[in-house]
Amino acid sequence: MAETKREIERKYEATEKTALPDLVGTGSVAAVRDEGVTELDAVYYDTRDLRLAADGLTLRRRTGGADAGWHLKLPVAAGIRDEIRAPLSETLPAFLAGLLRSRVRHAAVVPVVRLRSSRDVRHLLDDDGRPLAELSVDTVRADRLTGTGQAAWTEIEVELADDGDEALLDAVEKRLKKAGIRPSAAPSKLARALEETGTAPPAREDGPGTPGTAGHAVLAYVREQADAIVALDPAVRRDLPDAVHQMRVACRRMRSAFKTYRKVLDRGVTDPVGEELKWLAGELGAARDEEVLTARLDARLDALPNTLLLGPVRARLRARGARRAADARHTALAALDSARHLALLDTLDALLSDPPLRKAAAQDASEVLARAVRKDFDRLARRVEHALELEPGQERDLALHAARKAAKRTRYGADAARPTLGKPAKRFAKRVKAVQSLLGEHQDSVVARTALREIAVQAHAAGETAFTWGLLYGREEAAALEGESELPAVWKRAAAPGIRAALSR
Repeated sequence: MAETKREIERKYEATEKTALPDLVGTGSVAAVRDEGVTELDAVYYDTRDLRLAADGLTLRRRTGGADAGWHLKLPVAAGIRDEIRAPLSETLPAFLAGLLRSRVRHAAVVPVVRLRSSRDVRHLLDDDGRPLAELSVDTVRADRLTGTGQAAWTEIEVELADDGDEALLDAVEKRLKKAGIRPSAAPSKLARALEETGTAPPAREDGPGTPGTAGHAVLAYVREQADAIVALDPAVRRDLPDAVHQMRVACRRMRSAFKTYRKVLDRGVTDPVGEELKWLAGELGAARDEEVLTARLDARLDALPNTLLLGPVRARLRARGARRAADARHTALAALDSARHLALLDTLDALLSDPPLRKAAAQDASEVLARAVRKDFDRLARRVEHALELEPGQERDLALHAARKAAKRTRYGADAARPTLGKPAKRFAKRVKAVQSLLGEHQDSVVARTALREIAVQAHAAGETAFTWGLLYGREEAAALEGESELPAVWKRAAAPGIRAALSR
């Protein structure tokens, strides 16, 4: 069974003659305990073109030490990685293979580097003898396995204990620097081994198109979303908070970019890709939608006094949410494991390497992007104004939902233009986001009312009172009407002439 450990560490250059300073009194360090020397032997795996290393991931099979086994390290932030461990076995565990799938695709992972390390370990302890951090002096020998090449070095590694305070690492670093010990330039042992044996992955080249052109700007945004989809794949598999939502948003942002900037990228090529992105977002959507709905109804129940909670309402909601969440997660994981998903990732790579640029792609980015965003805004204006002309009811609900989708597309288009247009695009996007949020809240109420009616019918059929569900239905209806009454003012602020006009400056 795999387990995860948040690894927060810093590395420093050293030699065999480097003398460590006394760290007692550094921050909350009360004592330093020598743990002796451990011999570690690790084989690192990657594709032959080093796709994992290029994205900052490391996969190893290590013997020796207290944590022998398979280790996959996924970057979180500078100096912070999640280390996912699986028991020692001859073959790569299936769970870890799944976490690599979006990056390796159909390629095999093979041994690329072997690292043998003598690790001299010291524990930094607090007043109660509890470990605050582990400091090790590692003498490393690297052997390239996909060719010839060797390297050797010594480094110091300081890793924070679980739930430790990063301020301790700052204090230790300050003490080490005073002793003449400097931070390492290499982010990991593998990165250093690859660099020093001449096998480092190639740096990613700047995207196609000339900087300053519309093509270059739009492709940079599309690549950002494609990278997010790939990086979020393992996060969704691990069921990390907000991962499904963020992956779904990346799909939607890319689809919107294809539509908004259709003068830049040929829709004859991007439309089929957009349909596949729509499919993936839809498969992920069930999990996200159920999460949002359950949280909303929970909050509605919390707002009611206990005297109005008639029947097993919380138990019914929990059972419904758990059942639907399990079904939704199964759907999402099946999509990620499908050949269709891998084909989409390959298609995105192909599109970015050979983009279907149109004539406008060679034009000035600020003019082309501003014009496209203004056009989307005009479309949004027509939908909002149409919705406001309708009487409250189902027809208006549908019109407001259509306006919401137009607001989302307009906002995403403005977000894509921010690196080019700067503050005017940021301000514009903020105003449109306010419209989108209000319309989103309205749509959530529409969805909640549908769910509440279904729950009430089920409760009634089970012999329970449907009173509480009916009460919540009425409150959702009132919330929707309140949002509709707020829309004219929010829209007036977003549609102020200066907001739209500023995009053309």
